[in-house]
Amino acid sequence: MPIPRKPVEAVLTSHPTYSEVFPCEPSTAETGRRLVRGVLGIWHLDDLADRAELIITELIANASRHTPCSEIRLVVGRPSATRVRVGIADEEPSRLPALSHAGIEDESGRGLLLVDAVADRWGCDLQSAGGRLRGKEVWAELRAGGDE
Repeated sequence: MPIPRKPVEAVLTSHPTYSEVFPCEPSTAETGRRLVRGVLGIWHLDDLADRAELIITELIANASRHTPCSEIRLVVGRPSATRVRVGIADEEPSRLPALSHAGIEDESGRGLLLVDAVADRWGCDLQSAGGRLRGKEVWAELRAGGDE
């Protein structure tokens, strides 16, 4: 077999996604940040890592603070060559995220405002199985350089 003289470049031919289940607790944020940074590094999208880490930290904090779930699923996907989607799925469809307006003295309540400020877009998808709501995924997308 001949050895290529030029370096071989990986070409995105599908929509890769990585996900893993973690405890729904604030300490999961550190693991989530490392995971997101690692996946983005593999995809050569290191320039998105700081914003993605901030987003995943806030989404994990919200899930651990506002849901009674014992587990969450962290999801890092690449819906296209120029977009990355990070999200947290939980099994509490009745507690939907909402932007709040924290006061100057408030110590919390700004998480989704931060997500809204650094993400290109964000949202929440309800998940169902067997005709019943089973959970939700709160997600945010970041766009890498270039057009789709």
